[in-house]
Formats: sequence, C-alpha cells, structure tokens
Amino acid sequence: MTEPKQQTTTLIVNDITLLNPIAVAKIVTPQSEAELVQQLVTSSGAVSVGGGRYSQGGQVALPDSLHIDMRSYNNIVSFEPDKKQITVQAGITWRDIQTYIDAYELSVKIMQSYADFTVGGSLSVNAHGRYIGEGPLINSVLAIRLLLADGSVITATPDTNRELFYAAIGGYGAMGIILEASLQLTDNCRVQRQVASMATQHYREFFQTQIRDNSAIVFHNAVLYPPQYNQIAAVSWLTTDNPVTVDRRLLSPDTRYWWQPALTDFVADYDFAKRLRQHWLDPLLYRQPAVHWRNYEASYDVRELEPADRTKQTFGLREYFVPVDKFDAFVKQLAAVLQQNHVNVLNVSVRHALPDKGSVLAWASQEIFAFVVYYRQGTDEQARQHTELWSQQLIEAVLAHGGTYYLPYQPSATPEQFQLAYPRAAEFFQLKQQYDPQNRFNSQFWSKYLAPFAAGI
Repeated sequence: MTEPKQQTTTLIVNDITLLNPIAVAKIVTPQSEAELVQQLVTSSGAVSVGGGRYSQGGQVALPDSLHIDMRSYNNIVSFEPDKKQITVQAGITWRDIQTYIDAYELSVKIMQSYADFTVGGSLSVNAHGRYIGEGPLINSVLAIRLLLADGSVITATPDTNRELFYAAIGGYGAMGIILEASLQLTDNCRVQRQVASMATQHYREFFQTQIRDNSAIVFHNAVLYPPQYNQIAAVSWLTTDNPVTVDRRLLSPDTRYWWQPALTDFVADYDFAKRLRQHWLDPLLYRQPAVHWRNYEASYDVRELEPADRTKQTFGLREYFVPVDKFDAFVKQLAAVLQQNHVNVLNVSVRHALPDKGSVLAWASQEIFAFVVYYRQGTDEQARQHTELWSQQLIEAVLAHGGTYYLPYQPSATPEQFQLAYPRAAEFFQLKQQYDPQNRFNSQFWSKYLAPFAAGI
C-alpha cells in the first residue's frame, strides 16, 4: 500500500511590487522582547526581518531563513508630551503614532509621505519625506534599542554605541533587529497649500530664493511632469491661522479608494492622459483652496495608489540624489535616459534634504535634491531586464554628478556601482563582521552586495 504524501506548505514573503516572492523556512510574529530574543538564540541559520514590506528588492527576506514579521510588536512604550518625545516598538506604524499624539496637538517631526510604513522599516531605510529643513529620518531619532546576533540588547544613541546607531539606521536589517525607537516630535499646526508652476530650468533658483530658508514652509515637493520633463509644479504647505478646508484631523483609515487607483492606471495607459493631468487635472486641483492639519497632510495611505491587479504589470519606485548645484545637468540626463528607454513614468517628485553627516550608508552626505521616479513596468523577464538596463544607466548618470541612489528599491545596481555610490560600504561590512560574524541577519538584497566584501574584493 502506498503511503500518502505529506502536504507541505510553502511560506512566501513578498514585497509590495510582488516581483520578489521568497520562500522562507519559518515565519514568526513575536509580541514581546523576550520572545524575539528566544527566537534568535534558539535558532540557527539566517534571520530576515520585515515590517510593512514596502521595500521593493528582496530587502525583507532570504530563502530558507527564519523570517521575523515585526508588525505585531507595535506598542507605545512611553510618551512625554511636555518634552515632545515618544518611544515605540518598531512594528508600530506611523499612522498609529499619529492617532495617539494628535489629541496632544503633536505631530511626527520627520517621516515619509505615507503613514502605513512601520517605524522599524522606515529606520532601516533611513526614510525621508517632504519636510523642509529636516533631512533624513535619523535626524529626529533620539535612541534605538537593538537586538544583536549574540542575543544581547543594547541602547544606541548618537553618543552611546554610536557606531551601531549610525550603522543600524539605514542598514536594512544587517546589523540587528531594531526593537524600539525614541523619536523627537513637534507641534501640530494648520498648513495652507501654495503652488507655483514654471519651466524646469527655473526651479533651482526658485527653490533657493523662495523655499529653502522659508521657516513658514513645512512640506514641499515639486512635480516634474513626464514625458517631456520640461515643466514643474512646486507645491508648498505653509503654516497658517486660516480655518481648515477639511474638517478631519487625520485621513480616515476606513477611506475607500476607487478613483485614485483608476486615475493612476489611466495616466499609465496613455501619454495623452499624462498631458491631461499636467495641463488640466492638476491645475484644477491646485486652484482649490486647501488648508489642512499637519497630521492630516502626513497621514496619506498607500492604498490610494494600489492597482487592482499586479499580475502582468506592477508599479515601482526609483530614487536618485544629486548635489543641489547639479540639479539642471542631472534633469537633462534623467529625461534623456527615461525617454530613450520609453520608460512609462507616471510622476517624478523632487524633494530636498539637508546633509546626514553620521549614517555609515548615508544617501545625503551633502545637501541634495532627490528625484523620486514612480513608474509602471511589466512583470515578465524581458520587462525586468529592461528595467534593470535603464536603472543602471541612471545610476551611472547620478554617479557622474557626484550623487547616489536609494537602496530600498529593486537591486539593479551592480556591486561596483553600489560601492561607488556608498563609499563607506567597506566600513559597514567591517562593523557587520564585528557584531554579526556568522552573518545571521541577511536578506536577498544583502546577499548580493555584501558578498564581494566577504570574498575580499
């Protein structure tokens, strides 16, 4: 008699693009520090860590690893409203923090544009947003608690265990598991939208004279319109005493998004829709008066961009950082590469960041403009290869202008490009060898970029 075959369940961890399904050995969802430590010390082999899984290139998983899903590790540890400080577990989302602190008229000081991400994930990529005069997220972090490979838990600050503080933030999980973060908050306030449209060639001077040192501006970004990239809309939100035009203090988490994803697909489908957006839809939107609470404007939900289906086509991000004086030269090369490769770009958002002088893997070692490219691509192998080709071309362009590229996205860069873009990578690897000599904290992303160092290249 034939024995029945045992059914095995394949555990898959994927990211928001659905381009990187990775089969892991086990998934755990710890809810306490003791449980996290136990999972680490009673296991062997590779450990991968994930939160919201919005990184897009294998940063959250490794084949056959123990995958630690941090989303249930999400409590507020302490809150001192008089000091405008909060300590949270790493699996909490920014939206949960906003909900908690809004009643105290406080707001997150620095975060990315969308509130769905976990704090630990945002710290791991050293995120940034639209905040003028602030720079990367690390500039608002007071301390982190970090679980190391040997099972010990340490507190790291800019002064204590500082090498781990500056390596773990922006370290994509390679140094250890970020357990908690203490964050500096700021005041909530009302902000009013102002928009200025101009030829792209005039934006840098406009920013330097009207935006950079204007202390009234809280949020700012510029929309660089495809497919010509010769026009830009500079969108600022300034503090105001005017009454709000939206009564809600935060976007409702129960909001149903239907027209936004449909509009995104429409713009992606047709070049005339891109022109329609630039010349009609956006001007119509920007003519409407808008006064929001700061927390409302910081509580966007990524579901507003989520397409109905990612099977044959998916959306991705790329981001490139250039010194402020290289803005005009890089825009020309950015446009040329995207046009020559017929990249289906929906939006390029231009941001600004002040220098990050501490992070080992700093993406803003000097004052920079960031170009956030939002595009659609096919999911077949030919489309993947095409995306890798133009991505490497843009990395070459940004390196030629003394800039760098952002690491949370598909790892199209060659190991040589990675090392040129992040010149302290060898120092980062030495720290990893010191604190994680068996390379337990790993991912598909790091297996590509740390391997050359391990081989002595």
